[in-house]
Amino acid sequence: MDGIIYTPVREKTVEGEAASAAARGSHFHLPDFVLRLNDRLLDWYGLALLLALWEIAPRLGWIDIQFFPPPSLIVEEGVKLASRGELLAQITSSLARLLQGLSAALAVGIPAGFVLGGWYPRLTHFLRPLLRLFGQINAFSLFPLFVLFFGIGELAKFAVIFWSCLWPILFTTISGVQNVDPLFVKVARSMGCGRLRLFSRVLLPGALPSIFTGVRLGATVAFLMLIAAEMIGANAGLGWLVHNSSTNYVIPRLYLAAALIALLGLGMNSAIHFVEARVVAWRQSVEV
Repeated sequence: MDGIIYTPVREKTVEGEAASAAARGSHFHLPDFVLRLNDRLLDWYGLALLLALWEIAPRLGWIDIQFFPPPSLIVEEGVKLASRGELLAQITSSLARLLQGLSAALAVGIPAGFVLGGWYPRLTHFLRPLLRLFGQINAFSLFPLFVLFFGIGELAKFAVIFWSCLWPILFTTISGVQNVDPLFVKVARSMGCGRLRLFSRVLLPGALPSIFTGVRLGATVAFLMLIAAEMIGANAGLGWLVHNSSTNYVIPRLYLAAALIALLGLGMNSAIHFVEARVVAWRQSVEV
């Protein structure tokens, strides 16, 4: 018929529906808090997967549960020790030894570093080979010598921690003082600053980042040396817990002690970073 106009019907194809769905999906966005949470948890996905596999594999018989207990049994062992107060006693015992040795190393290493690096640079150049030689000696290799002089008690373990912390702190303090801009020192002296004021307003703020690097290195090495020393001669501490668990063949407790050592090491580094971020920023804001 001449008066009828036919309008072609557009058929929907699979490709057209997929394209329209993709176009609609392109306008969909996850909430911002979900994206932020995903960014924060991104580093933990691998650890979560490892723990899940570790929990499943022994229970399904893929690995020997006698040698690889699942994390749930390790946590159960930790809860049992914590309920009796034994876990806290071992942790505080190790941390107390570490803090005592680290404090003594700070009290000796930082002043000696400022004296050698700032006031007597020629003496530093003269003593540098000897200091480097001492710094290369592993503290644990000296443990039998410390035991010979101080006995098997706390003083020998204190000597191990002190020796491990002293040299990184001393070397980084000397380096930090020597790397302070000489122009700042000249300006401070031209303004009439004495040695004490020059130390507190110029040298110390300039050397603090380097000093904190030495503190982190020294504390990390000292913590590992302490664990080894406690495994040889101690009746408390995380190193003793490792040795005791191994001797009595309590495998979940052995894994628990290893996990606590790793967590305390990470926590110690985080705490030093936390203090550094605030102390260095505060010192750098002080004007000469």
